[in-house]
Amino acid sequence: MFTGIVQGTAEVVAIQEAEAFRTHVLALPAELREGLVLGASVAHNGVCLTVTAIDEERVSFDLMRETLRVTNLGAVKEGDRVNIERAARFGDEIGGHAMSGHVMALAELVELDEAPNNRRLWFEVPHALGRFLFDKGYIGVDGISLTIGQVQPATVDHGPRFCVDLIPETLVRTILVDRVPGDGVNIEIDPQTQAIVETVERVLQAREI
Repeated sequence: MFTGIVQGTAEVVAIQEAEAFRTHVLALPAELREGLVLGASVAHNGVCLTVTAIDEERVSFDLMRETLRVTNLGAVKEGDRVNIERAARFGDEIGGHAMSGHVMALAELVELDEAPNNRRLWFEVPHALGRFLFDKGYIGVDGISLTIGQVQPATVDHGPRFCVDLIPETLVRTILVDRVPGDGVNIEIDPQTQAIVETVERVLQAREI
């Protein structure tokens, strides 16, 4: 389990490619390695990955075919940075919202509005996810717990869209500061929202039968 409170970023210092498989080696800062062991879960851009090797600051993680297909980690290059969150521990403060680290889809950054001391980003998601978007609802973007500002329904020209507003602290601590229109970000829908929407859909469908 994760909370969407990104603890920092780490550089991908090596990538080992194989067929439908790759290994990312990250240079994790000391504060993010404290107590880290083989088999531990660490979120990269919101994707839950398992520690497979530790060599001082160099920590390795394997990415399977499905991870490469669904997320933006397959496009990561050596020298890129990723958002990092260690798995939540019992008793930790939950400053964001409960997240599983299971990315549902990619969204495209379609518009960026700059303003003093903050930044508004508009994302377009696949049509199937539009029913989970609500004004002031929670959403995970590249592993960051964010509040949806506004929602735009799908039109004949584009899919469903939502925006988030980022404060300076979020820009300092995460890679969203470097995102530009056209970039793809990992999306995880709030699990509670998903459960409520799908339950209501099933009840309504049963009443129609």
